[in-house]
Amino acid sequence: MITVHTIRELREHVRNARTSGRRIGFVPTMGNLHDGHISLIDRARGDQCFTVASIFVNPLQFNDKNDLARYPRTLPDDQARLSAAGCDVLFAPDVDEMYPNGQQGQTIVQVPVVSDGLCGASRPGHFDGVSTVVTKLFNMVQPDNAYFGEKDFQQVAVIRKMVADLNMPIEIVPVPTARAADGLALSSRNGYLNEQERALAIGLYQTLQEIAAALQTGETIASVLNSATARLNGRGFVTDYLEVRRQSDLQPATAADRELVILGAAVLGPARLIDNLQVTLNRASD
Repeated sequence: MITVHTIRELREHVRNARTSGRRIGFVPTMGNLHDGHISLIDRARGDQCFTVASIFVNPLQFNDKNDLARYPRTLPDDQARLSAAGCDVLFAPDVDEMYPNGQQGQTIVQVPVVSDGLCGASRPGHFDGVSTVVTKLFNMVQPDNAYFGEKDFQQVAVIRKMVADLNMPIEIVPVPTARAADGLALSSRNGYLNEQERALAIGLYQTLQEIAAALQTGETIASVLNSATARLNGRGFVTDYLEVRRQSDLQPATAADRELVILGAAVLGPARLIDNLQVTLNRASD
């Protein structure tokens, strides 16, 4: 694997790969990699792509400077993991390379509606930062395929809409959430948890599973979410949100909808954890 730090070097390697007839697969990350990230690399390689990964802790998507400062930077370990997984090129720019004119006055890409609510409400400006940096990275890499984990379901929806609205010739490939043996969604933020908190962390996914089971029995969304929030708080979390949305457009689900996604975010100790569960209701329409 080759590691590059400048756009010029990145484009040279991508151009050479494309000249030789390769399709380009791209996996954007903020580093501190885990098996979930590696599953994206595996998918890109499985699609026979020349695989480019990026590591950049993007300041534009953090509305909390303390959160930005403490986000783990583990480049040597990340390089070893990516190399072992067969990644072809790692792009690891610094802030000046990504924002050469500074962040004040930076052109911002906003994706309306789908970025509203959920994490968009809890983290103001977060998705503006995500869509802006991903647009920049897409312009730098010019991939055929870009791979994103479904754990960040709203993020995938934002990127898909952005690509469609701006006519970017890129296929967005969602990859199922990677989970630990007990079901906890893999996340860089899991490293913030101590041993006791880690044991409790599976409670978020368990709550989503309970919501899905209750919806299958015909309980109303409102009643299910009320009781589930109480249970999640009782498991040691401070609930940020629990919501049921339509899978197709992330709008609030109604009694007539059957293809649903249950999304949750909650704080446990020092970590804010998110997860989701897609479900198809089997019961007949009301």
